[in-house]
Amino acid sequence: MEESKIKDKHYNGYETIIIGGGPAGLTAGIYLSRARVSALLLEKGLPGGQANLTEMIENYPGFPDGIIGPELMQQFVSQASRFGLKIENNDVLEILSTDQHGKSLFQVKTELTQYSAESIIIASGAQASKLGIPGEKEYTGRGVSYCGTCDGAFFREKDIIVVGGGDTAIEESLFLTKFARKVYIVHRRDKLRATKILQERAFANDKIEIIWDSIVLEIKGNNKVEKVLLKNVKKNQERDFSCQGVFIFTGYTPSYPSLGSFHGKLVNDKGYITTDEDMKTKVDGIYACGDVRAKKLRQVVTACGEGAIAAFSVEKYLEYLKN
Repeated sequence: MEESKIKDKHYNGYETIIIGGGPAGLTAGIYLSRARVSALLLEKGLPGGQANLTEMIENYPGFPDGIIGPELMQQFVSQASRFGLKIENNDVLEILSTDQHGKSLFQVKTELTQYSAESIIIASGAQASKLGIPGEKEYTGRGVSYCGTCDGAFFREKDIIVVGGGDTAIEESLFLTKFARKVYIVHRRDKLRATKILQERAFANDKIEIIWDSIVLEIKGNNKVEKVLLKNVKKNQERDFSCQGVFIFTGYTPSYPSLGSFHGKLVNDKGYITTDEDMKTKVDGIYACGDVRAKKLRQVVTACGEGAIAAFSVEKYLEYLKN
């Protein structure tokens, strides 16, 4: 791509557009910028993705005492910016194919404008899954939350329900004990899915109590959360349980813009984007990495590795287009 066009602020064409500014997207941006590929990263929220909602990341190499999620992500942003990555706050609505001057390109439509690119990296992550029960939507922001780091301080000396049994649910429960009078973890099974070290910490914390074999059927209150309806799935018994907050950590749902005609080739039956080991999808020129991708482990460290691989694959693809 001509240097004059890259510098022209009215020119909306790039060699690569990265959709999503979490660890995967930012890592891809770092690698592409260092390779002097003209790249644009589009992020609808605060760069950093879900990692911004994590109080302490303990398993990222190089930080033996752990590091605060937003602090680590800010270092990612600073590093990417230092290498010249262009980052814009813009919500991507749709990815389409287009033809310009006889050349096949991708068209990226956003809330503010539209761009064209020779290749795309989808790194748009995932968002917290909903329970889909009565009262959940009505009381979101009034006692129902999906982020302990964001909202924990509003529940000082309150009784809190945490729904879930994985790493995120237990990590967030431990964090919420800093504020809450009591944290009750509601889990539909008789054992947790979280890693052993997190389970040990939860079992040892006097402020945490686990309600086994149970689910939340309804969230109730009067303008704010006052109680939930619990059901023991083994005994088939229901009861009201008093609380002032409900934090939901039952997994994530992949998040991406409308994929248009590409959807059927990109997305599997669970809604995730499928790729090969090079982060390449079934559509030439489209790559995916991070939590939006079908895989088994969703961590900052794996997202970074995938972002690096996606960037490398894009470099090779662009070289192929030039030959």
